This record gives sequence, C-alpha cells and structure tokens, in this order.
Amino acid sequence: MKVAWGGRRNTRDRGGITRGVGQAGKKGQERMGQTPPRGALLDLDGTLIDSNDAHAHAWVTALASSGFDIPFARVRRLIGMGGDKLLPEVADVTKDSPQGERLSKDWERIFVRDYQPHLRPFPQVRALLTRLREAGLRVAIASSSQGAQLDALLRIADIADLLDGVTSSDDAAQSKPDPDIVGAALRKLGLAPTEAVLIGDTPYDIAAAQPLGVRTIAVRCGGWGDADLAGAIAIYDDPADLLARFGTSSLARG
Repeated sequence: MKVAWGGRRNTRDRGGITRGVGQAGKKGQERMGQTPPRGALLDLDGTLIDSNDAHAHAWVTALASSGFDIPFARVRRLIGMGGDKLLPEVADVTKDSPQGERLSKDWERIFVRDYQPHLRPFPQVRALLTRLREAGLRVAIASSSQGAQLDALLRIADIADLLDGVTSSDDAAQSKPDPDIVGAALRKLGLAPTEAVLIGDTPYDIAAAQPLGVRTIAVRCGGWGDADLAGAIAIYDDPADLLARFGTSSLARG
C-alpha cells in the first residue's frame, strides 16, 4: 500500500510547539476547542519507546536471510505500518503466505533476541501518562505491535497500570495506516472520535486517525520531519516536550 505524503510548511511558535500553517491546521485546532478531549490514544513504538530503528534493523536482517537485499533507509520509512503492509511494499510478499509467515517469524525472533533487551522509553513517558490521567482523560494504547510483543513493550515503558485499554494488531483486521486499530481503541474507551486525541510519531498514525475524525498530536522522536507530520494539529519534540507544555496544549482542556 503506497501512501503519498504532501506537506504544508510549518512554523515554530514561541511556546516551542510547531503547528501547521494553513486552513486545515487552523480548522483542526478550532474543532478541538469545540469538543474537549475525554481520551488519549497513544501509539507505542517511536512515540513512547525508542524502537523504530530496532524494528527496521530486524526487518532488514530477516529479509536478507531470505535473499531480499532491502536498504535500511527504505524499510525505516515504513516503520509504523504493520508487517501486513510492509512486506508487500518491500518484497512483494503477503504476510499470510508461507514466505510471509516465515519472514514475520524471523523478524520477531531477531527483534526479541537482538534488540528488545536494549530498548528504553523516551524520557518522561510515565510522567506524561500520569498527567493525562490527572487531567481527567482516559488513556489507551493504539499500536500495530503484536499482542505478545506488546506486553513486553508495555513492561519496558512501565505504563501498564496507567492504561484504561490496550489494542494491538490482534484487535484489527488491517494495521496502520488503515483506521482499524484506532477504531478498536475508541471502542475500548467507549468514546466518539471527536472525544479523543491520538498521540503518534508517523504519518501512518495520522492517516489511521483522519478517516474516523480523530485528531492527532505528533512527536518528532520517531524520526519523521514536520512536513511528514503536517496533518497533525500540533507537533512536539517528544513526550517530555509535550509534558512540559501540557498546560497550553489541547489536552489540558480535558
């Protein structure tokens, strides 16, 4: 599945928040003001945990073991999609084919063995989720990670006790950028799309949220530039930056 990302220019305001310049960005902020958020949906990889490079390296190694010489940079741009989207894109292989199943198992084995033990959350992740709950927001994870792997990542992030719901690729027929996972997270929290905000790090998070009418706050720590994240209503450096400016963010209205 190919997704083309155009971008409007962005500018940094005095508060350190980068906001989209143009009509779409302004309308998104106005809608947020009319409907105070009651819930926050959070991506995990690249948003709360510094794991995007690790996922890409594991895929490159798994693909190479089956004869696919795919550059790291090409795979890295697709992290944030599920394997059901990534494999057809880079290798013309469907995930549920025998070759796709073998590649997925190889990737998981390599990731868990070589990379997962070294992963760390970004600074202030637990403090940010605590602040979200103090603001009265319900909190759910909306991730493309697989269920078993998701449990390990939640332990790394040390946030499981702060969550009202968790969704993964196991809860959705299609992974991001399709909207299935975001929709599943909304159902877990019992919220309408206009009552929730998604916090994510990739264009695929934004693309998954938009068809449902869910607004996205983006973070740069996943490695994407502002032009790639132009569909977000606001962009912060990382969870610590969002926490530091929480009082002036749309989330504080909850």
